[in-house]
Amino acid sequence: MQRRLGFVGIIVDDREKTASAVNAVLSEHGGIIVGRMGMPYARKSCCVITLIVDASTDELGALTGKLGALQGVSVKSGLGKQSK
Repeated sequence: MQRRLGFVGIIVDDREKTASAVNAVLSEHGGIIVGRMGMPYARKSCCVITLIVDASTDELGALTGKLGALQGVSVKSGLGKQSK
């Protein structure tokens, strides 16, 4: 399984309802997360989380699939072309 550096962008529409479920998924996949930054955006009543990951396509798919299945959560991700 080839691991590559990548990112995950997460938008949480209702932080109060979904934060614990999002954090549970992130904790479950903590082994691939290199860095995390999260900021509330009051103007839009949402929260934006950015992750830096070191993952295989399967690992990234498992993480984003679980996050994307949560109501009120939008996810986009990408992996670099090369592994080192």
